[in-house]
Amino acid sequence: MRFNLVLMGPPGCGKGTQAIRLARRFSIPHISTGDILRQAVRDGSPLGREVGALLATGALVSDTLITSLVQDRLTKPDVSHGFILDGFPRTLAQAQRLGGMLPDDAPLVVALIAVPEEEIVRRLSSRRLCESCRITQSVSDASDPDSESCPYCGGRLVRREDDEASTVRRRLATYAAEAEPVLSYYRQRQGFVGIDGLQPPERVTTALFAEIARQTT
Repeated sequence: MRFNLVLMGPPGCGKGTQAIRLARRFSIPHISTGDILRQAVRDGSPLGREVGALLATGALVSDTLITSLVQDRLTKPDVSHGFILDGFPRTLAQAQRLGGMLPDDAPLVVALIAVPEEEIVRRLSSRRLCESCRITQSVSDASDPDSESCPYCGGRLVRREDDEASTVRRRLATYAAEAEPVLSYYRQRQGFVGIDGLQPPERVTTALFAEIARQTT
């Protein structure tokens, strides 16, 4: 089975976990825009040097530049049987450009992992970072998050500033404004599927497997 997959959903919806499982199941690469940017900088290519200069100043990477980097990544041999994109496309222009990069013989599946805002706030607000080993982890709803210690090294767990509830809500509002034009574009096209992200992760995985099979047969 050859196909290409775009995973979409708000921060905290579980895209990263599902991308890893899907990549393992179908033996295709999980490609995130963060990984692409970091690799470009490490490679020191002309595009990589441009990215490095932008990141050093805190500037945003333009649609044209990130699209060029993705296009270059999709020419690599490991994508011959398909790929999973995570973090691209983020804009309508990127979505339209992506369509022109894909071969005609491999269907594009766009999967939205949908999770309500309040659940995202709960999930991200429960995340803690260990001050010692720097591993990010979640604390249970029943525990006292301020007295928990790291199960890996015993270090002190702290909430990251980005995971404060008010900050999470602002991030979600930004995501919604950016994502809606892209989602509207894909909802009108064959291959778009919605997955209930409130289910346990294992059931989300099962639902993704089923939808991919339905869209590619």
